Amino acid sequence: MPKQFAVIGLGRFGSSVARTLTELGHEVLAIDSDEDRIQEALPYVTHAVQADATDEEALKALGIRNFDVVVVAIGADIQASILATLILKELGVPHIVVKAQNHRHGQVLYKIGADEVVFPERDMGVRVARHLVSPNILDYIELADDYSIAEVVASDNMDGKTLRELDIRAKFGCNVLAIKSGKRINIAPRADDVIRSGDILVVVGRNDDLRRLQDKA
Repeated sequence: MPKQFAVIGLGRFGSSVARTLTELGHEVLAIDSDEDRIQEALPYVTHAVQADATDEEALKALGIRNFDVVVVAIGADIQASILATLILKELGVPHIVVKAQNHRHGQVLYKIGADEVVFPERDMGVRVARHLVSPNILDYIELADDYSIAEVVASDNMDGKTLRELDIRAKFGCNVLAIKSGKRINIAPRADDVIRSGDILVVVGRNDDLRRLQDKA
């Protein structure tokens, strides 16, 4: 079912979130204090409004408490980010996602009621660094301190072998969740499925085990 989202702050991160949510079929209200950014957002969101996110009455007037999720994507102004989050919490917004500048900022956001805190620059930096060190790793999603999901490109030594022959679970302690072959995605791979060089294996496991797999892949 389509959800109603509000995105506060239309910098690079906020505008990207708003655009993608719209493309996925959801209703999106974009909010920013900059009129130029509002005009730029109008073609790709449901509604775009110029407002001060730290003005409680303005947020009330927009019916912000009725949205399923509010994303606070305010950039460098940490004080405004914290105040907006606090107001949203007090207004009873069901789910609040906030962009943080650093670890300390994130700690404060959680303490005042943010449901999720994201670190776009940090997370992208981690992904780029991992890809530079292991070029066969396309993406890396951290599930917990010790566990992650990684997209591993199958090497020539895997070509023509089945999952049973590769025995990734026994050798590395990792599970293959899916296999991408071109545009086709196999979300329930079987032991007899054959891997081809260049296929993408979506693998979950402990970080140390994933690193061992990366070295051998």
